[in-house]
Amino acid sequence: MDYRWHWGVLLQPVATGEPATYLDWLFSGLVNTVELTLLAFSVALAMGTVFGVMRTLPNRAANAASAAYVSIFRGVPLIVQFFIWFFVVPEVLPTAAGDWFKSLPSHPQFLIASVVSLGVYTGSRICEQVRAGIQARPVGQFHAAFALGLTRAQAYRHVLLPVAFRTILGPLTSEFLIISKNSAVASTIGLLELSGQARQLVDYTAQPYESFICVTLAYMALNFAILRGMRWIRRRTALHGMIGS
Repeated sequence: MDYRWHWGVLLQPVATGEPATYLDWLFSGLVNTVELTLLAFSVALAMGTVFGVMRTLPNRAANAASAAYVSIFRGVPLIVQFFIWFFVVPEVLPTAAGDWFKSLPSHPQFLIASVVSLGVYTGSRICEQVRAGIQARPVGQFHAAFALGLTRAQAYRHVLLPVAFRTILGPLTSEFLIISKNSAVASTIGLLELSGQARQLVDYTAQPYESFICVTLAYMALNFAILRGMRWIRRRTALHGMIGS
């Protein structure tokens, strides 16, 4: 293979004239990836929990709304949702909200649209996992909560959801890892996360192997950190004699 390896290029000043090296570019991309992953997973977990609970309520309207949310956002390709949230939604929002979004600097615009896109999409997947975790609980737990005088909301908050989340920690870990990899789609609307910075580095240096080897190692380190963190949470929250312990 006629290829000239040049790892030192990562420490060279960037050609744009800014006070940074190409390694700094990759590090800023990693920071953007971590920020996007954490924010999007928070949004996904919140939305997945709300709609997952709605899927188990004895209310047809709540069930229909949750089912529609899952069908729509799981059925549309993720890249299409990124384009819709970034290009279309600001135009159909109320004028004040749309103007506020379009007046933001480019990076906050890219980040907000990416967090919403990735969070809403992943939330539709977590919704089904939360529903399954709740329905996997013995019906006697719900009746026991009512017998203790708890309302339905209190039964979900203090009895069903804490145990359901312990049950689905495995699938939640998978969704966390998937979000970290799906964050690469954000580069299609301009957010220079890890893979976007790598492509930019290749354009300026013509050293693709060094760039993407570094990116691969960075993704592996991020995924390892997520796995270790979720494993720690599982050990700390395990209930003996139950699934997930």
